[in-house]
Amino acid sequence: MINNNSEILIEAVSLLKSLIKIPSISREEEAATDFLQNYIEATGIATGRKGNNIWCLSPKFDLSKPTILLNSHIDTVKPVNGWRKDPFTPREENGKLYGLGSNDAGGSLVTMLQIFMQLCRKQQDYNLIFLASCEEEISGKGGIESVLSELPPISFAIVGEPTEMHPAIAEKGLMVLDITTTGRAGHAARNEGENAIYKALEDIAWFRDYHFEKESPLLGPVKMSVTQINAGTQHNVIPDCCTFVVDVRSNELYSNEELFAKISQHISSEAKARSFRLNSSLITEKHPFVQKAIKLGRVPFGSPTLSDQSLMPFPSLKMGPGRSARSHTADEYIMIKEMEEAIELYIKILDGLKMI
Repeated sequence: MINNNSEILIEAVSLLKSLIKIPSISREEEAATDFLQNYIEATGIATGRKGNNIWCLSPKFDLSKPTILLNSHIDTVKPVNGWRKDPFTPREENGKLYGLGSNDAGGSLVTMLQIFMQLCRKQQDYNLIFLASCEEEISGKGGIESVLSELPPISFAIVGEPTEMHPAIAEKGLMVLDITTTGRAGHAARNEGENAIYKALEDIAWFRDYHFEKESPLLGPVKMSVTQINAGTQHNVIPDCCTFVVDVRSNELYSNEELFAKISQHISSEAKARSFRLNSSLITEKHPFVQKAIKLGRVPFGSPTLSDQSLMPFPSLKMGPGRSARSHTADEYIMIKEMEEAIELYIKILDGLKMI
């Protein structure tokens, strides 16, 4: 039997306050993970752990059933400038809970854990796994990517991120390019050398103006942005090297490898991709979870921001309490009523969900 939602909310808010007090910057999540592991095990549920990732399975796990993963991240970014409150002191004011990580993604983390504990009390046609992962904010290899092989096969995942409890059924991927343009050094006072900056400008203009043909109905076009540039050693030397960085946000119609191949064909500079691993994702609106969400007034959309979805080789979507615009901001907060709504919606959609 599922507890009253108000009881679940009280427990979720209390847990979030405890976690806010424990700094958990990316790659420094050990203390927060220790606390959460002890909290879960105190309820009688066994946990698994790898690094600073922690997970637990439905007590009556049955491999003949499909498995749903409830995942959110325990790490936060560093506090930005401008905080007027102590980012590690939870403060509840006017229905808002302030604290670093409250919105991104503590509200999702604690509500998902409470939902996991409640749904495990009832017979369901699926298994549940709850996973609190680390290093999400830096797409670190010690995060969810290192854990998935340790888990039973997963049929579908819900990634807890602030989406105002609307299902993000598509998400843009990310590829970062380091570009090097080579020229020839010479004295700036004479007609010598080959200016690497001028050569780079042609490729920078291409990144600014080029449009990939295939546009996504949910995610729009592929977006490329030159975000950093460096060249030259002193004012009177023609630079023989110019480097710049390009942020490429892919849609689900191209893999990062495909985009890299096309980019390499068009530019004269040398391009190197830091990684191809953060691809775009998409799940059909016909998925049973999405259909139940739609019936409850939720609106599927495409998200421009990256999450651990990009590292999941199975169907997934992003859905959680809070607003994305509050993430990584000073005086970050989540509304208590947003957590209350999340608990209600997660239960209404997941309780009795038929995965087939």
